[in-house]
Amino acid sequence: MPALFLAFARMSLAGFGGVLVFARHAIVDQHRWMTADEFNETFALCHFLPGPNIVNLSMVFGSRLRGIAGGVAAFTGLLLPPTLIMTVLAIAYARFGDVDVLRRILAGISCAAVGLLIAVVFRMMTPLFKRMDVVALILMTGVFAAIGVLRLPLQAVLLVAVPVSIGVTFLMRRKVAA
Repeated sequence: MPALFLAFARMSLAGFGGVLVFARHAIVDQHRWMTADEFNETFALCHFLPGPNIVNLSMVFGSRLRGIAGGVAAFTGLLLPPTLIMTVLAIAYARFGDVDVLRRILAGISCAAVGLLIAVVFRMMTPLFKRMDVVALILMTGVFAAIGVLRLPLQAVLLVAVPVSIGVTFLMRRKVAA
């Protein structure tokens, strides 16, 4: 349990504002607790649970690895350090928030956060390209187009994409078994 707490505490401190990149690196590359595919599947599941995806991931992953106590350890490790830091920063921002230099620094940090997010998206797509899973790539492209380009509501897209994805997976596995 302490290893889970410390791993998630390190992730949350290293990835302040962008923990997904560091979570994937620690879970898949560094500790090898999951494969890239398992991480992607678990993270996809966490999109359907209420609440922040990375928080859901910590709870699901920790529970899968060490039961309920593991889920609590990962969850606490993920949230406790940044909560303490954010409390201190909120107090400082309330006092110095109108300083122009601080606003410029925060604008630069937001650009770096977008870059980190783009990087992790490409790393998560790698297993799909390695397997050349054409159906998964088509589904991914369709969901991206629906949400990112056409600006359709996420819930509506998921109401269509999830059953289609499950159906295609069922048919493909049935075809392989036959």
